Amino acid sequence: MLALFALAGGGWWWTVQRMQGMDDGPWSTLGGFGWFLGVWVVMMAAMMFPSMAPTVALYARMTKARSPLSPIAFTAGYLVTWASAGVGAFVIAIGATGLAGDSLAWGNAGRPLAGGTLIVAAVYELTPLKNVCLGKCRSPLGFLLGSWRDGWLGGLRMGAKNGAWCLGCCWALMASLFALGVMSVTWMALVAGLIAVEKTLPLRRWTTFGTAATLLVLGVLLLASPDAVPGLKLPGGDSVPMMMPSGS
Repeated sequence: MLALFALAGGGWWWTVQRMQGMDDGPWSTLGGFGWFLGVWVVMMAAMMFPSMAPTVALYARMTKARSPLSPIAFTAGYLVTWASAGVGAFVIAIGATGLAGDSLAWGNAGRPLAGGTLIVAAVYELTPLKNVCLGKCRSPLGFLLGSWRDGWLGGLRMGAKNGAWCLGCCWALMASLFALGVMSVTWMALVAGLIAVEKTLPLRRWTTFGTAATLLVLGVLLLASPDAVPGLKLPGGDSVPMMMPSGS
């Protein structure tokens, strides 16, 4: 468990160093495939490892005497699932840009698309599918007992399956990250915080209601008045400053 937190901390450090000054706002340019995939995997490790640590810690205790390498395989399988999601996101982004061209620019359809993405993500938070996926993520013992496979190959398969449930739980939040600025450490931290709150705090439904409300407010503001979104880097413009206490 400590190793996962150390890896997550290293991921955050690397991300801050590499992504500093790269935030171009909503629908930021993703760069080349190899570069984006590397950044994406490190981002997923930084954002997801803290909330998946209880599952890996329990799995490590359950496999300690039989297969000490299984927890590593489990974590690798989890990352493989999220890396596959990153490949899919890259293909969709490149395909949409190639087909639509400038019509998806911020001054055209980009702004309503970003706002609409956040509103769709808010609605998804309240769906039965989201609830089922989140339940799997919040119940490590139930997941492990229900999908047990022996050996390191079994650990790889279980990790990939756990990643799939996590993807079902968090895909809309990740889409929101693209809509706000995938190269923004600020929005990355906000989304990571929402994920951690949903997966770890009690009163599951209230946490998802809070996440839905946050996404809905951001979506409406993006549609109505993007200048009012604190910390948002407007494409072709400057960042909207974060709210500061009066008298500062």
